[in-house]
Amino acid sequence: MSEPTGRTGQADEASGYVDGDGDERPPEPDAGSGILRVFGRQLKRFRVRAGLERSEFGALTGYSSSTIAAYEQGRRVPPPRFIDQADEVLDAGGVLLEMKEEVARAQYPAFFRDAARLEGEAVELHVYDTHLINGLLQTEEYARAVFTMRRPLLSDETIEERVAARLARQKIFSRLPMPTLSFVIEQSVLTRPLGGNYVMRGQLEQLLLSGQRRNVAIQVMPNAREEHAGLAGPFTLIETQDARRIAYVEAYKHSRLYTDRGTVRQLEEQYGLLRAQALTPRESLTLIEELLGEA
Repeated sequence: MSEPTGRTGQADEASGYVDGDGDERPPEPDAGSGILRVFGRQLKRFRVRAGLERSEFGALTGYSSSTIAAYEQGRRVPPPRFIDQADEVLDAGGVLLEMKEEVARAQYPAFFRDAARLEGEAVELHVYDTHLINGLLQTEEYARAVFTMRRPLLSDETIEERVAARLARQKIFSRLPMPTLSFVIEQSVLTRPLGGNYVMRGQLEQLLLSGQRRNVAIQVMPNAREEHAGLAGPFTLIETQDARRIAYVEAYKHSRLYTDRGTVRQLEEQYGLLRAQALTPRESLTLIEELLGEA
């Protein structure tokens, strides 16, 4: 699941759940900017209580006074490391730490936040990608190249926030108990050198390492296949700890979470066929090794 890009705290694309009747529920109000403002007010309250100027507080945490101001005004997403430092330095008693997870989700566009939360809690995740390597498998360099190429252009600050958020999602690989993860990737994606040959070599190496994890299966859909069950585009299947099955579908200006059993079952059928039509995980890793040798 490669979250679409947008400016922090702004929902410039449609989002929402689709119910069993096919009727779209209106998107929830953007909570991202709200949590940043709440965090910022609390941060300022504790700083003032401690009798510290912004410059003094910044010196203690390693940030400039302008950056502290941006955090207090809810204009920038503070990184987890800063929240840890701030709670300790300001003796906030865990108040700032309690908002850490919600603040982290504010790094994503509003329409991706529900999907990111479900992804982080999933016991099973099955992904089909058509245009680029999935965000969970991306290297830092590949992710930065992807965000740099987006149009309209993203600011340097937003690019770095998006890269950090994407890499943070990869903690799913080290989570216990281990979730079951599978990926079907179009072969054309592996031969598209986004960011240049050096970046792509690193990305192919990352795929080989990820594919050797016991709970991960990576399969490549060859270009030469005459039968293909996924022509409608990429999607992700999620199973939660309480056995709910949800589908996430991305498209231009529309990203949706489907919970109705009929739609989810249709995508599950597509994914089963895709896995049958693709190379096996072992064959796929062999192909990736060959492409790495040619890169």
